[in-house]
Amino acid sequence: MRVLGMISGTSHDGIDVAVVDYDVDDDDATALVGTVLHTGSAPYEPGLRARLLAALPPAGTTLAEVCELDTLIGQAFAAAAAGAIAAAGPVDLICSHGQTVYHWVEGGRALGTLQLGQPAWVAEATGVPVVADVRARDVAAGGHGAPLVSFLDSLVLADGEGTAAALNLGGIANITVVGPRGVLAYDTGPANALLDVAILDRGAHPAGYDAGGAIAATGTVDEDLLALLLRDDYYAQPAPKSTGKELFHAGYLRAALEEHGRELSTPDLLATLTALTARTVADELRAHGVTRVLASGGGAANPTMLRMLAKEVPGVEVLTTDVLGLPADAKEAIAFALFGWCTAHGLPATVPSATGARGARILGSITPGAGPLRLPEPVAQEPRRLRLRTATEGAR
Repeated sequence: MRVLGMISGTSHDGIDVAVVDYDVDDDDATALVGTVLHTGSAPYEPGLRARLLAALPPAGTTLAEVCELDTLIGQAFAAAAAGAIAAAGPVDLICSHGQTVYHWVEGGRALGTLQLGQPAWVAEATGVPVVADVRARDVAAGGHGAPLVSFLDSLVLADGEGTAAALNLGGIANITVVGPRGVLAYDTGPANALLDVAILDRGAHPAGYDAGGAIAATGTVDEDLLALLLRDDYYAQPAPKSTGKELFHAGYLRAALEEHGRELSTPDLLATLTALTARTVADELRAHGVTRVLASGGGAANPTMLRMLAKEVPGVEVLTTDVLGLPADAKEAIAFALFGWCTAHGLPATVPSATGARGARILGSITPGAGPLRLPEPVAQEPRRLRLRTATEGAR
């Protein structure tokens, strides 16, 4: 089955897409082989991104704005899907994450989650069935609805030795630890969320982010500000746990700088925020005895962030997921293609020990395409490992 996966993450900057042909391995019914046929990214139109950012908590908004954003984001996803299909050829199914705009957590428990990007626009534009709203079922089962990508991580790391961690550095950082004691995954704290806020507040880069960590590389970490930021209660909470821009937003950073009371240069501020990510991730890696880290997400293209992390965990191998045949900048889109495949085949696609749910669940709701909805026969054997390859190379 050729599945198109799509997601916009907590950086709110655009839509990542991946077309993957998933099939059960002919020689091993417990293994999937995924042939990555296409990956890409479609940035949000600047006006849409500005409206989206303006509506995010802690800002107030209206139901009218929520409705309009749901439509406009759905149309943006529809255009991204049409572009991916034009590049890669027809697909059998689309799995669209949409755009998270609110994650409702109280007392360490997730009570709800909201993603915008009406899937009907995607189905109408492509004629292809769409799996969407994939986080809600896990939340209904008592989980956090995150980090869902731990399911993919657990499959691609299944055959490794020792204790490995998949590290995703998006707006929020999350880890999936796979080792002799099983699988554990959770959000560790901010990755690019506060960095992006600082860049936008200070107009430091026209792209809206610190490309390659170049500005942070010229700064010096302010240890007093770092210590202040590290006092946040989130870091002491037990796993499983999840967070987002509901906590780590512009007002949060501005309040911390006001409490700090000293003016920082932009390079020093960015260096300190990068160190915050490195330190909070490293603390969790040390706690689990991780010996190998495989990074993905936007932060995986930030040498300054990876260098600071490696310094925090000497002796730990810090690589990107590209060594597994999993493009670091498209990992989440590839994961959502996997979720779509599992849903179509009647298979759960969650790791309860990671999300905190009562059990694994089949994810999402399905919007039919142009014709009758026809799903394949359910697969009895849940996959235990995943090997990825490109169309021109063998499985890894």
